[in-house]
Amino acid sequence: MDYKDYYKIIGVEKDASQDEIKRAYRKLARKYHPDVSKEADAEARFKEVGEAYEALKDPEKRAAYDRLGANWQAGQDFNPPPDWDAGFEFSGAGYTGGDASDYSDFFESLFGRGFGSAQTQRQHTGFNARGEDHHAKVMIDIEDAYHGATRAITLQSPELDNSSHIINKQRTLNVKIPKGVKQGQRIRLTGQGSAGMGNAPAGDLYLEIEFKPHSIYRVDGHDVYLDFPLTPWEAALGATLKVPTPSGLVDLKITAGTITGRKLRLKARGIPGKPAGDLYVVPQITLPPADSETAKELYRKMEKEMAYNPRGKLGV
Repeated sequence: MDYKDYYKIIGVEKDASQDEIKRAYRKLARKYHPDVSKEADAEARFKEVGEAYEALKDPEKRAAYDRLGANWQAGQDFNPPPDWDAGFEFSGAGYTGGDASDYSDFFESLFGRGFGSAQTQRQHTGFNARGEDHHAKVMIDIEDAYHGATRAITLQSPELDNSSHIINKQRTLNVKIPKGVKQGQRIRLTGQGSAGMGNAPAGDLYLEIEFKPHSIYRVDGHDVYLDFPLTPWEAALGATLKVPTPSGLVDLKITAGTITGRKLRLKARGIPGKPAGDLYVVPQITLPPADSETAKELYRKMEKEMAYNPRGKLGV
């Protein structure tokens, strides 16, 4: 998937005001409109310009796009990092115009999955109107899901200043992370969205939970995986070893003849819940380095005495 430089497509600088972006878009839309343009690639350019404007005309989408940084170049292979939009507070709907099928995979990867996807709900009674709901993604540690926690979370809300430039307002909330929270689960904070009009209540804030990348664990649904190094003799002869889990050390019996990649299940040691997930220990057999004459001699002795051919099934 190629990275798209929406500012370059529209033909404005990255610090352009929203009004400048609107004027540049209108000029290009007239130039490449398929009904009037004689350019050979008019339809493709018209869609490209429309996609760029869809991303930049909305302060929330633009602020999130800007967070990807200035190091990407148009055409570079791109995959959005999992925390690219973490901590940004959004409201409203994802697509505000056009057909979603007109947009590229790049746009879809950023804004097509849950980006403000919950439609704003307003209840009008006279001059009363319920406030907008807000949405934000927050990153937590895997250990928080095991034990529960209270975390101070800082959110940024993109807004326009008097000069039509984007500014980010910050606010900090103390949020209770419940034990057993799952990846993708939403925590609702009542009344923390936009203020209501008249006597109507404020909207709510929904926090979508994502786990930070961990140095040794990875999460798949309710289950947790751990790559666990073994020596050749532990794998061949068997052993009982201490295995780290997010809830503490556990004794694990390694059966004789264990091979790399075989999953060893620790039942109910995954993300807590009803039912709890499992923790899978994935053995990774490692070789001691042949970094001395003694070590080399041991390997030569194994070569002579064991007559082991791991490629026998391949006929070689």
